Amino acid sequence: MNHRWLGIVGAALFVGPGPAHVVDRTGIQADRGPYARIAIMRPLDGHFVDFEAAYIRHLAWHQQARDTWIWYGWTINYSERRMWFIYASFGHSAESLDNPVDPAGDDRDNIMNVAPHVDHWGNALYEFLPALSRGTGAPSPAPRLELTTVDLDAGTGDAFEAAIATGQSMLKDETLWYRMVVGGTAPRYIRLRPRPSMAAILEGKSEQALPAKVNGLIAKTTVEILTFRPTLSLGVGSPPRE
Repeated sequence: MNHRWLGIVGAALFVGPGPAHVVDRTGIQADRGPYARIAIMRPLDGHFVDFEAAYIRHLAWHQQARDTWIWYGWTINYSERRMWFIYASFGHSAESLDNPVDPAGDDRDNIMNVAPHVDHWGNALYEFLPALSRGTGAPSPAPRLELTTVDLDAGTGDAFEAAIATGQSMLKDETLWYRMVVGGTAPRYIRLRPRPSMAAILEGKSEQALPAKVNGLIAKTTVEILTFRPTLSLGVGSPPRE
C-alpha cells in the first residue's frame, strides 16, 4: 500500500472473500526479497471502533483493486503506545516495492476513510538479517509478538550485528532481526519474537536480554508486546490456538 499523503503508507485489513494471497512454507511472499515495510498509526482517542471500521472500508478498495501483497496487523497492548496499530508486509524484493497496487487510488481511498481517525502516522523500510535470526523473513502469525526496538549510537551498527550473530546458533525459538534502511532514527534494529501466549513470553524472559557486550553501543532499547489481529490482516493465516 503506497500512501504518499504526509509521507505515510496506507493500511489494509482482511474482510471476506477476495483474490488469493498465498504464503509458502517459508513464510515469504512469491516476490521474495529481504525487505519489510513496517508502519504504525495511533487512532484518535474515542475513535478505535471507527478506526477499525474505516480500515474495513479501505480494504474493500484493496479487494477490488486485487492487491496481492500480504499484510500483518497487530494492536500494541503492553507499551507506552497502548492501542496503537502496527501493520507490516514482509519478504519483498526491491523491485516489488516499486509496484504497489494503484498508488493514486490507494491514496484517495485512504485519505477519505482512514485519515479522519488517526493523529499519528509512521512508516519505515527494514531489511531482514538471517545471520542474526532463527526463522524466515516473515514472522509466524502467533497470537502474541514481542517487539524490541534498539537504537544505537552512531557508527556502531557493524559491531552490534557481529555481537548478535555470535548468539544465533543458541536461539531456541523464532527470533527475527531487521535493520532499518529508512524511516527513522538510525542506526535502528528491531527484533520480532512471535509466541503463542503471554505465558510463553514471560517464561522465556531470560532470552529477552541482549548480550552484555552490546550495552556500550546502545542509546535506547524499547520492549513492547503486541496482539496479532487476524481480522485486521490481509492474506495471513489464522494463528494457532493458545
